Amino acid sequence: MTAQIPPEARQSAIDLSTAWLSQAGLRPTRQRVNLATLLVGDGQDRHVTAETLYDASRMSADPVSLATVYNTLKAFCDAGVLREITVDGSKSYFDTNLTDHPHFYWEDSGTLTDAPAEELELARVPDAPAGMEIAKVDVVIRLRAK
Repeated sequence: MTAQIPPEARQSAIDLSTAWLSQAGLRPTRQRVNLATLLVGDGQDRHVTAETLYDASRMSADPVSLATVYNTLKAFCDAGVLREITVDGSKSYFDTNLTDHPHFYWEDSGTLTDAPAEELELARVPDAPAGMEIAKVDVVIRLRAK
């Protein structure tokens, strides 16, 4: 789900998105600002796939191509303003919340949401092999109806 910005709040959302890009050292191109506005324009954290962001873009005043969505999401991840969470080794979600936290993956709807970090306890993770370091640990808890 992406931000639905009311017309009267659009300029404020664009300003917030432009600042988000600038703080990451990304040039605020028209396409990046459009996608950033859909992602963070309302100040809320969210999880999106390239396809859901593309669909939201198609409904916006300034749509972009699916290829541009993929390229922009990669640039946002490379700049450190988005975090990619992979489910099933093939489906990627992009999270605007960069804090360490676990996720629920809802199998029935194919959605990803934050899980309460304060309820997760990891006693230990394996040591990294020689010459390697742990870059991150993603915890995805899969849910399905009983």
